[in-house]
Amino acid sequence: MILGPGVVLALGRRPDLWLTGARTVVTLAPRGWWRRAPFLPIPDNGWMHFRLETAYGGDGSGPMRGEDLVTFLEWKREFPS
Repeated sequence: MILGPGVVLALGRRPDLWLTGARTVVTLAPRGWWRRAPFLPIPDNGWMHFRLETAYGGDGSGPMRGEDLVTFLEWKREFPS
């Protein structure tokens, strides 16, 4: 599972990043996501696997760390484009 409880808790403590997070999810969602189950704007599994592998090393199967997501969203908010 990519979004473990640590990620949810870290983001839950930062409501100032919720809008940035929502915008980022929409930006990363594949085209036509509403036509395929589970009908959620979730980034492609292959892309997420690649990003986790480049971020943490190994085989890319480990979960994302909450503090890393918060850092990324803070950066994304400061440099939106």
